[in-house]
Amino acid sequence: MVNSTQSSYFALVAYFDTFGYFKYHYIYFMIVMCLYMLIICANVLLIVVICVNRSLHEPMYMFLCSLFVNELYGSTGLFPLLLLQILSDIHTVSASACFLQIFCVYTYGNIEFLNLAVMSYDRYLAICFPLQYNTRMTAKKVVVLIALIWLLTFFVNIFTLTLIVPLQLCGNIINKVYCDNHSVVKLACSDTTINNIYGLIVTSLSVFCPLFLICYTYIKIFKVCFSGSKQTRQKAVSTCTPHLTSLLNFSFGACFEIIQSRFKMTGVPNMLRIFLSLYFLTCPPLFNPVMYGLKLSKIRVLCKGMIYFNWNKS
Repeated sequence: MVNSTQSSYFALVAYFDTFGYFKYHYIYFMIVMCLYMLIICANVLLIVVICVNRSLHEPMYMFLCSLFVNELYGSTGLFPLLLLQILSDIHTVSASACFLQIFCVYTYGNIEFLNLAVMSYDRYLAICFPLQYNTRMTAKKVVVLIALIWLLTFFVNIFTLTLIVPLQLCGNIINKVYCDNHSVVKLACSDTTINNIYGLIVTSLSVFCPLFLICYTYIKIFKVCFSGSKQTRQKAVSTCTPHLTSLLNFSFGACFEIIQSRFKMTGVPNMLRIFLSLYFLTCPPLFNPVMYGLKLSKIRVLCKGMIYFNWNKS
């Protein structure tokens, strides 16, 4: 299609196999739209509850608020373009929009992993050092950690964009329903050694460093739980269960996306491959606020109170 030049647009060809003759694209549109609305409502509700209630202005809830903001951000990087593409007859996206989506998707993934790692560190301090928790996890430290998560991730992914934008491309066909860095790099005619090395380093650091911290903190937490009182075990279970569930949920989707981006998976049906590639961008933003809202009693009670108050007011 394009011969050793910079593409002004990219074709997202996975839609053609999935939606066929567009017999069901309105149904797909309604399903995706409802999913997006649910994600927005669930995350916004939890963010508002945490922000307006001073009793939730604690480190654990501040990190949760950062998590919910990131999930709104990641969903917004995916769903508006996805909805437009479902209704479109020509599944193309401009180069600038494609690069912007790559930036949003990758920053979302990096922030999610780092945020979950910091949350595990916070639970480690709360359970293993309960008497020193307030001095070790101060409000200033919380702000610094959240700022570092976001700023560092944005800086890393801005540099990723500076490496892929100048690439000379021999094609413009991406076999997915959204843009991703690896798909664009595979289209390059020019040398991509730096891109590949940098991508490998960033992927390794953004996955293995947070996982190492999470594993270390949970080993320490489990040691305290097994040797501690029943009250300590109950506290650990109530606060760590949702965190571990959200970690496993996100890790499954992210690992599948990394694997299927780098290896041909011709044996997997196209519809299933698309669903699994979207999993880490759709399921955590939907399930996390629901799960934390149900599992954490403080949030659950305040959510019920807020909904009940607004219902009576109306």
